[in-house]
Amino acid sequence: MATIEHSAILKAPPERVYALLERVEDFVDYSDLIKAIEPLGDERYRWHVHAVGMDWTFEVAITEHQPPEVLAWESLDGVHNQGCYRLSPVEEGTEVSFTLTYTIRNRLVEKAVNKAAKPLVNKVSRQILERVEARL
Repeated sequence: MATIEHSAILKAPPERVYALLERVEDFVDYSDLIKAIEPLGDERYRWHVHAVGMDWTFEVAITEHQPPEVLAWESLDGVHNQGCYRLSPVEEGTEVSFTLTYTIRNRLVEKAVNKAAKPLVNKVSRQILERVEARL
């Protein structure tokens, strides 16, 4: 299992930042790698991502929803992953901490993904937070 962490400070209060992050289906507008997100109901979503030259599809369920502090999820199939956004008020606005853990069960794919995953996920995380900030 690998863990990737990233944080940024957005110049807005946590309530405004959280209001955009909880709109999961809008993440497709926040990153070039996310091709589609289908709402499935009951806080479940099917994500379609193109990364490291491959198409990835997985279902995700929101596991923790505590506005405006925590939004967490876990995959239900596909690449097993768990992630969390934690929002904290700071003088400049909101510190958003992102954590993602993932496990890839195919060892051949795992080597390629692990090499690219950290910079890739950091890129996506930065894109998401930059585009969320632009909407604020």
